[in-house]
Order: sequence, then structure tokens, then C-alpha cells
Amino acid sequence: MTIQLHTWNTPNGRKISVALEEMGLPYSVHPVNISKNEQFAPAFLEISPNNRIPAIIDPDGPDGAPISVFESGAILLYLGRKTGKFLPEGLRAQVPVLEWLMWQMGGFGPMPGQVHHFLQVENEADRAYGLARYKKETLRLYGVLDRRLARVEYVAGAISVADFAILGWAWRHERHQVDLAEFPQVKRWYEAMMARPATQRGFAVALS
Repeated sequence: MTIQLHTWNTPNGRKISVALEEMGLPYSVHPVNISKNEQFAPAFLEISPNNRIPAIIDPDGPDGAPISVFESGAILLYLGRKTGKFLPEGLRAQVPVLEWLMWQMGGFGPMPGQVHHFLQVENEADRAYGLARYKKETLRLYGVLDRRLARVEYVAGAISVADFAILGWAWRHERHQVDLAEFPQVKRWYEAMMARPATQRGFAVALS
């Protein structure tokens, strides 16, 4: 059965379109225009009470009953458990996936997101302080990722939902004002991920 993806063309939205393509799951896109505040519509709040995209409705959920899931990290874990793909079995193998997924959710997303915000602030003094603060932290996070990828091919060893989560934000590296040439292992990983046919489809599908 077809999963409903309620989303918009953002890094968090792209995480899920990529995962759905990589997992070979049928889905339909239901755009939620956040520039028009459609994320506050009562129908959307029923499936995403935090009024944030993305959210999914899976008509074939656990025990065959429909289920809705919000928060991109939770959606990735749900889809990994549902399909048995990109989420290894066994707690030891899952720990690095969970670590790097939480790393993305807690830092490599919120911090570059603040860079996006302060680039648009008109007041020079406010923009300069915020931009310097969050660019520094964003560059630190790229450095953390680069060091990790010097040791492993993908962030958790084998490719996993954590890679899809991080890729959604690395996709916007130019908007972060980050030159991937300064992070060669991230660049190697990014190019390998973006060369995957299913990932390409996940970025090509219209979300808005």
C-alpha cells in the first residue's frame, strides 16, 4: 500500500524521499506549503502535532492498521524497522546508527539551519553575531563528520538511515557557505551518496 508523505522541499523532507526510494517503498507526496503556514492546518496537526514537516501516514502499519509518524528521525527508524533495510539487526550494530542519527538531529541540522536564518537577517549587527556563531559550529560539525568518514565508508560502517539523515543537510552545503573541498572525506562520501540512482530519484521527486 502507498505511504503518504506530507512534506515540503527542505533538508528534512529530502531525508524521507531518499529513504523511501532507497527502500523501494511506494509513496505519494502531499505538499505542505510552509511558506503559507499550511503546517498549522488542523488536518496536518493531527499527524504532526509539532507543526513541522515531514510526517507520514502508512496505511499498512503494525498489525496491518494505519499509523502516522512525525519527526524525520522517527520516520527513518520506523521505515528501517518496517522494511529491514538500512537499519542493522542487533543492538551493537544499531548503536552507531543511532549515535549518528541523533548527532544529525541534535546538531547537524539545527546549527546550519541557524546559518540559513541569520543570512536573511537585515540588521547588520544581529546578522554578524549570529552568523559568526553558527557558522563556527557548523564548520566544527563538518570537521567531526570528516574525521569519522576517514575511518569508515559510511557513518555507521555500512550505509544506513543515518546517512540519509545527514545527506539531507549536506545537500545544502553551499547554502551553509561550506566548501566540501575543505572536508575531503565528507566530499568523497557526499559524491558517493549522490551517485546512487535511488538517492537521485529521492532528490528529483517534486516535494513542493
